[in-house]
Amino acid sequence: MENVKLPLALVTAMAVQLAGGVWWVSQQAATIANLEEIVGEIGSKMAIEDNVNLKRDVQSNAEEIEDVWDDIDEMWDEIANLANSIGKVTALQQRVALIENDLKYISRDHNGILDMKGGMK
Repeated sequence: MENVKLPLALVTAMAVQLAGGVWWVSQQAATIANLEEIVGEIGSKMAIEDNVNLKRDVQSNAEEIEDVWDDIDEMWDEIANLANSIGKVTALQQRVALIENDLKYISRDHNGILDMKGGMK
């Protein structure tokens, strides 16, 4: 190994390549660290946005459910009113039927009186 002669240009080229490699690796490490920080920030933002969206969706669903319950209450009120109206109509029909029967009997009795007096039948 005593007689090993290396040209100065070769040693300089290797030193420049080594320095360039170190510089490139340090740039890659800095880029990776920067990207890791950005990914962490994006993850935090996404978690916050998901939480906000969840709260908004829960509130929206609660309002929709409340509206549905209000609609159901209105329908029950309408059904109760309809049943009440049907009851009143039925009672009125019964009264009309009684009046018709009374009129039929009154008319029959009136015709019977006319027959006894010699009237027309």
